[in-house]
Amino acid sequence: MSSEEFEKLHEIYRSLYEELKLIPERALSCHGEERKRLVRTFDERQGEAEEVLQGMEDELRAAPPSYRNVMSTKLRLYRRDLGKLQRDMKTSAPAGSFRQPTHLQSQRALLLQGTESLNNASQSIERSQRIASETEKIGTEVIEELGEQREQLDRARNRLVNTGENLSRSRKILRSISRRLVTNKLLLAVIILMELAILGAVVYLKFFR
Repeated sequence: MSSEEFEKLHEIYRSLYEELKLIPERALSCHGEERKRLVRTFDERQGEAEEVLQGMEDELRAAPPSYRNVMSTKLRLYRRDLGKLQRDMKTSAPAGSFRQPTHLQSQRALLLQGTESLNNASQSIERSQRIASETEKIGTEVIEELGEQREQLDRARNRLVNTGENLSRSRKILRSISRRLVTNKLLLAVIILMELAILGAVVYLKFFR
């Protein structure tokens, strides 16, 4: 909804108003069937004008705040002018000339009400579809994000498994190195003892025999 639609309804109302405002004066100079015909015409055009004003009021409720004051002022003026024309017509036409709303007017009012209800239902469906589409989009994005997070977790788990295997191999290597160091120390100790024994034997043989 926008002020553009309001302006379209404004043009329709102005056209109806220009036609309506001529009828009271013409009714003063007419009699009999001609006057009754003018009264019927006034009734029909007035009903159409009321429907247009109702449409303008609906547009007013949905209009942006920046347009609302101007549109509200116009609507009040139009209702005032239409009320004045009704009073003028009652003065111009004899009592009893105004009839209750015709069957055609009742049908038009029901049609307008049904159309408005259908438009409201269509808008509600559109909003529901838009919300469903947005929800589906969000759900798809969440699923994609969860998939990416799962891949990251799988990669992290694989890295942890590889790290565990590397640590296990490192522990084995360290144990092997530790055993070799112990063996080397024992061998070194044996060699030192043998060298000391040999050195002692040499000293004994050289100095004591």
